[in-house]
Amino acid sequence: MVDAAEARRVAEESREKSWSGQSFMKDVFLGDFRMDLLERLTLEEPDRPEFWEFYRKIEAFLRDKVDSPAIDATGEYPPEVLNGLAELGAFGLKIPKKYGGLGLTHPEYVRVMQLLGSYDGNVTALLSAHQAIGVPQPIKLFGTEDQKQRFLPRCAKGAISAFALTELTAGSDPARLGTIAELSEDGEHYVLNGQKLWCTNVTLADLIVVMARNPKTKRINCFVVEMDWPGVKVEHRSRFMGLRALANGVVSFDNVKIPRENLIGNDGDGLKIALVTLNTGRLSLPAATSGSAKRFVEVVRKWSNARVQWGVPIGKHEAIAHKNAYILSSAFAMESITYVVGELADHEDADIRLEAAAAKEWNSVRNWSLADETLQIRGGRGYETERSLADRGEPGIGIERAMRDNRINLIFEGSSEIMHLFIAREAVDKHLHVAGDLIDPKASIGKRLAAIPKILAFYAWWYPTRWLRWSPWPSFSRYGKLAKHLRYASRASARLARNTFHGMVRFGPGLERRQGFLFRIVDIGLEIFALASTVRHAHKLQTEGAEEAVQAVALADFFARQQRRHIDTLFHELWSNDDARATRVGQDLLAGKHTWLERGITALPYSIDDMRPKPMDVVLREREEQERAPSEGEPAREELRIA
Repeated sequence: MVDAAEARRVAEESREKSWSGQSFMKDVFLGDFRMDLLERLTLEEPDRPEFWEFYRKIEAFLRDKVDSPAIDATGEYPPEVLNGLAELGAFGLKIPKKYGGLGLTHPEYVRVMQLLGSYDGNVTALLSAHQAIGVPQPIKLFGTEDQKQRFLPRCAKGAISAFALTELTAGSDPARLGTIAELSEDGEHYVLNGQKLWCTNVTLADLIVVMARNPKTKRINCFVVEMDWPGVKVEHRSRFMGLRALANGVVSFDNVKIPRENLIGNDGDGLKIALVTLNTGRLSLPAATSGSAKRFVEVVRKWSNARVQWGVPIGKHEAIAHKNAYILSSAFAMESITYVVGELADHEDADIRLEAAAAKEWNSVRNWSLADETLQIRGGRGYETERSLADRGEPGIGIERAMRDNRINLIFEGSSEIMHLFIAREAVDKHLHVAGDLIDPKASIGKRLAAIPKILAFYAWWYPTRWLRWSPWPSFSRYGKLAKHLRYASRASARLARNTFHGMVRFGPGLERRQGFLFRIVDIGLEIFALASTVRHAHKLQTEGAEEAVQAVALADFFARQQRRHIDTLFHELWSNDDARATRVGQDLLAGKHTWLERGITALPYSIDDMRPKPMDVVLREREEQERAPSEGEPAREELRIA
């Protein structure tokens, strides 16, 4: 059993220790509202004719060849869809041209993912998992030239890849990783043993990236594993509420020999590779959910005009108009965030670990809300399946399917809770660097006293400047009617930094357990980022004289007003909340003090012990034993054989 201290140690060792470039979000948490970091972004449409030629081809392919209701109903990707995607080069979106890929930039990539997300969640997940976290990305970032030559051309041609990190008892907690890879005595290969759970694409994959622990060094390594090697076996195909064709399952490794040249990076680099890969890998989800949101805008626009209640289209009623305004402004914000982070990813002097996580978290959560609101506006037709609608003569609009498919986005590539914890850790990184020794319960008295001069030197300057601003007045005047929102965001950033500091002072080492406080701190940072990105996008359209500029500015203004109210509420709830009481009630539930409330229902036939995950080999062995066991009144097989 891994204790909490060991889990924290491993997690801390695996994170990136230094910042490789500038970060808008990092500065927001420190009270420095660096709008200049966003203003340098062009946010322009890609201008390569080659890219738009591919874009039009994949758009036509989706429309003409991908039958989304059929994929959802059968739970399988048709061979013609997989082959067609390979012929288009869709499995090599971000693979450089020299290795046979399309070599898309990140702004181009997010537009393709946005298009896919507007049409089919299953195809989006297939390509996203392959491109973003499968073999191509870690090999491109950390692989040797030999590895790039061996693997990238195969992936670009359509050899599907997958990413294997999660286990039955280890998800975002790397200290619990049970899969091991031990170097052979002759040093020529590693021997891999273990199991991985929820490995997307694994039932179709030719290649997978596997994270495994070295049992001697306790460090985690990253390997490329061929699915047709002896000892590699897909044990189970997982099925889900949505994304019903997702090629996801349990894969086991039984004394699998991995050539040493298939190790990515150096010994112990595994988690670093996984985390860095996810920085840009997470761009797929905000882009795809942005496309989904744009589809919701189209649906509610058309339906709110077509459906008449009490003599007028339902969109004329204030209740629906408010929902539509929320959907519309949110979709514009989601697109703004997607384009901002997509362009930041191509800036070599930008460290986007926080921006990528923020984009993934904010867009996925907001899109789930939009799915719910769109279904509500569509009413019974939103709840009815698209096939049923079509069979009775109405347009087959799959809001029910979209809702099922979108729910996983709050879990994919780091759940919302894990994203909050990750962002919270990075948000206080500077404070821990300066004052970590003072609040570390394990630090000696001498070490704490030695840290005081450095702490005083930093905070004597930093803290007063979070109250005072010397920016020219009126700041952000070039933004016109949107300037007031950026001035608010700047003040909110400083206020956020002060409150983060106050939390560290008040809670000390116990801050890491104050997840209610930390999550609100993170949420405020996310909302500031969303506000700034949206205003930046609208202002860019305005300065370019874009046809849609007036509407974009109006949307940004409406969105920013909503954001400001929400941010003010979060600030209030930082210090006025029921967190302690909620924790006590939740702990009482675990202690069994509220089992009385479970009376009056049919109880689950499972105990707490039954619900603890079992390794797949144990499950399979138990099934075999049950199949061999004689049924009641039937003689045992051994007795039959003797007779």
